[in-house]
Amino acid sequence: MIQKVKGTQDFIDLTLFNFIRNQTEKHLAEYNYTQIATPIIEHTELFLRSLGQHTDVVSKEMFIIQPKTESQELNSLKEQICLRPEATAATVRAFIENSITDLPWKVFVMGPMFRYERPQKGRFRQFHQISIEIIGAKSISQDALLIKMLDQLFKKKFLLDNYAILLNFLGCYDDRAKFNEVLKAFLKTVDDKICDTCRERKNKNPLRIFDCKNPVCKEIYKDAPKTTDVLCASCQAEWESLKTTLELIAVSYAFAPTLVRGLDYYDKTVFEFVSDNLGAQNAFCGGGRYDRLISEISENKQDHPAIGAAIGVERLILLLELIKDKLPIAHQTELNVILPLSTKQHILALLLTNELHAKGLNCDVLLEDTSVKNLMRKANKLGAKHCLILGEDEQANLEVTVKNMMTGEEKRVKQSDVAVYLKG
Repeated sequence: MIQKVKGTQDFIDLTLFNFIRNQTEKHLAEYNYTQIATPIIEHTELFLRSLGQHTDVVSKEMFIIQPKTESQELNSLKEQICLRPEATAATVRAFIENSITDLPWKVFVMGPMFRYERPQKGRFRQFHQISIEIIGAKSISQDALLIKMLDQLFKKKFLLDNYAILLNFLGCYDDRAKFNEVLKAFLKTVDDKICDTCRERKNKNPLRIFDCKNPVCKEIYKDAPKTTDVLCASCQAEWESLKTTLELIAVSYAFAPTLVRGLDYYDKTVFEFVSDNLGAQNAFCGGGRYDRLISEISENKQDHPAIGAAIGVERLILLLELIKDKLPIAHQTELNVILPLSTKQHILALLLTNELHAKGLNCDVLLEDTSVKNLMRKANKLGAKHCLILGEDEQANLEVTVKNMMTGEEKRVKQSDVAVYLKG
């Protein structure tokens, strides 16, 4: 038997998936966001430029599409294609390529992303994200508004209450460069205690050491210098303004000095929404500011300050499954099931089906069985409100036996009056 690819999943019941999509679309519309769509394949160079060559995503997790034959070998890196590992870089690429000038550009993308990771709870090789971006967001108040908007989405639309918002401030690019030197000096003092991965990261990309899951390293880094200790005057003012604004608009957060996010394009604000109900992979939404990503992707283009966030759909589903009964999930429209008791009633059943559909009624017809008991059992399993029984007697008298599956009541109705009866 051929099974699904490791790290992927089948969505047999899309109830929560569609609920998340629909509620998010409505919520973002209230804040004047527009939905866009970008390809799931992009040039590999896009992510090398934006995410950073020493990030785990680029160094270990990219799904590269290989040429089919030797004659189709790629001549350069610019021709190499991959499955998108995230959507922010692709959105910025679309912003540049389509010459968007109306700022701020508030958009979101929904769809599958791909990373070659070790599958575990809440982590898949094909996963789904809702990526929300504001390009042309110079004011630090935009950061507070985005975090507040997400907080409202999770509280009001998804009725979540067991989560926390973690917040940190990385400073501008000059601050990050200065902090890297301070951090390297600290790491020299603990070099013999940290793991091999951190030892490698401290030379290539020091900030990545904070992503380490080794409990020994995590304990050591509690004493590490903080990014907020080396902020320039301008960034310090923005950091204080952000904290004050969040407090004034009633957003509760926790300062997380080791939060750096896993991608190199972040600067200044970074944040995560985390829940203890998710286990080790506890973040279900995260994001931050990326003021210089445009120039990283296209050297000749003017930078525009920006901020964004991504919601992990699979992880959000795990949280919503715990409170599914409390959610305002719209129930499917009432279903009517037509039961022909022999093949002689099949044509009549099909005609009745067409008539009910034409009158805007949901209906299905069971054509694969003639046992009344089996037909009723199947109709009940489908969640039918009414069963429309067609036997020889009903056919001869131009009638239908309508059975209310909730009350058990049966009534003979003229075939021409069935739609009116079901609606009334």
